[in-house]
Amino acid sequence: MFLERLGRVIKRIDGALALALVDGDGIPIEAVNSRPEIDLEALAAESVMQMRSVAAAHSELGAGPLRHYCVETDSQTLMVSFVAEGYYLLLVLDQGSNLGRARFELRRAQLLLEQDLR
Repeated sequence: MFLERLGRVIKRIDGALALALVDGDGIPIEAVNSRPEIDLEALAAESVMQMRSVAAAHSELGAGPLRHYCVETDSQTLMVSFVAEGYYLLLVLDQGSNLGRARFELRRAQLLLEQDLR
């Protein structure tokens, strides 16, 4: 079920290289990856850890809960979005991808997956 949904989402995002549903420990539950050289397990673990760290800092500052985290490098953009308690979506984009469209599609996916994960 999750794999099918992830596959539909990634097809709607130009430049998407990989998309994974990740648990709170940073372990991919399901993933779609068009580039085998992308180590989704390592990216998921590191990205979720970073998001949790930033979320804790924002909570201490009273800034509200962190819903979305984005890191842009020279070659890729990583987006992590909170789905439901203990679950995240990790999206890996190619350089020059439409970030607005990616965020929109992640939000749509989050709304659909959130119901299944509760």
